[in-house]
Amino acid sequence: MSAGVGADVASICSKCGDVWHVVVAKVGDKIAKVQCKQCSGYHRYKSPLGATADQKLPATSRAPREAAVRQSPVERIEKPAVAADLSKPARPYRASEKFEVGERVDHPSFGQGIVELSEPGKVTVFFGSGRRLLAQAKEAAAPKAELARPKPFDHSNTAGSKPIPNQ
Repeated sequence: MSAGVGADVASICSKCGDVWHVVVAKVGDKIAKVQCKQCSGYHRYKSPLGATADQKLPATSRAPREAAVRQSPVERIEKPAVAADLSKPARPYRASEKFEVGERVDHPSFGQGIVELSEPGKVTVFFGSGRRLLAQAKEAAAPKAELARPKPFDHSNTAGSKPIPNQ
């Protein structure tokens, strides 16, 4: 005879991995739902000994999937939008440098990546963990004309001013 509702039972928690639980619900003589004493999570009863298929409760009824509607499997791993330029070695990433599309970048946190888009001040790089928007040097500005030193201003008696009388 299995434990009644409210009794302690050993079950494997899917959240924290603890085994001590309280029985919350039963279907007939079989335990259906338990609550973890460690994390207070609710889940189906999972025997720590590993239940066989005939001992498990049936899954809730679902609408059958139609085989004709199946689509091709979704590709899980994204690919970079541009091909890497393998003729050049990967450059270490520095925000003070400018990068070109197709160039390989070696980032200290994200690893090696490929530059997909290069704009003034920012660059989009494809890494194995996903795309990242990173800073880069802006376009070099056109050289400006040399600034000239202003002429000194004469603060002495200016034309048209009247001396202030002493009082």
